[in-house]
Amino acid sequence: MPEQGKPHPSPPGSRQSSGFLPHLPLPGTIADNHVGIADMADAFGVTHRTLHFYEEKGLLSADRMGPMRVYGLDDVRRMTVINACREIDMPIVAIQDLMTALSTATSQTNAAQIFEDALHARKRELAAQQSILRRQMQRISELLESAADGDNPERIALPPIHLSPIETKCLVFMAEGYPANRIATMMDMDLTAVLTLESDIIRKFNGHNRFQAVAKAVLLGFVSAE
Repeated sequence: MPEQGKPHPSPPGSRQSSGFLPHLPLPGTIADNHVGIADMADAFGVTHRTLHFYEEKGLLSADRMGPMRVYGLDDVRRMTVINACREIDMPIVAIQDLMTALSTATSQTNAAQIFEDALHARKRELAAQQSILRRQMQRISELLESAADGDNPERIALPPIHLSPIETKCLVFMAEGYPANRIATMMDMDLTAVLTLESDIIRKFNGHNRFQAVAKAVLLGFVSAE
């Protein structure tokens, strides 16, 4: 019988257990063992290629059941943590560091603290990005005012920007800070389609990235600044 308070050993043939992980709810539509790659992808709203990518980065490890790739409970739990991190657009390197740190957790409380520290670090990063966005918005506002005050009669007005309903919906989610993979889930679209949609929106606002596009969209009244 395993010692009380220690993680249970993995079944023979399975990958090394992650030990302690933060308590996060598992998808209600997924089994807790021998999960096929298709079911894993559907449950977490990702593509097969995304799961392969996580395996390449050492975050997951599928077993083989005949010709099928299957995941055990340990990887389902790991994927729950990974997916939560991707929903807040945490860089893959930071996720790797987090999972390495969690592998050394000595208790459930320790694992929860490691995860909480990572969330606070990501929150600080997002706050810094917000500060950058505000500065960019201020600069754009200054440039627009400068252009409006110019007395060059040959100045050509910018063409009007037209967004389709689906582009407008995507822009609102972008302005609210959701990463592309989360937008794909909320809009029931493939991640590649959402990335293409974001690229078109950024191009229409003549931005270099999503932050500039959102800043211009706010200044032009396409989305609220709140």
